[in-house]
Amino acid sequence: MNKDTNEGQWKQIKGEFKETYGEIMNDKSAEVEGKKDQLIGKIQEKYGKTKDEITEEIKNW
Repeated sequence: MNKDTNEGQWKQIKGEFKETYGEIMNDKSAEVEGKKDQLIGKIQEKYGKTKDEITEEIKNW
């Protein structure tokens, strides 16, 4: 496993926490941010790209 793959897994965990926190506190922005972090983490884990590369690709979608 490379560094970006591990970062992707960690980002997914943090994203799940943010999403859950947002649901509990009724904070929609935290929920959305958590879902975004999870998406970036999954892509990062699968393809081993950096967060910046993935963020740029998402903007281009």
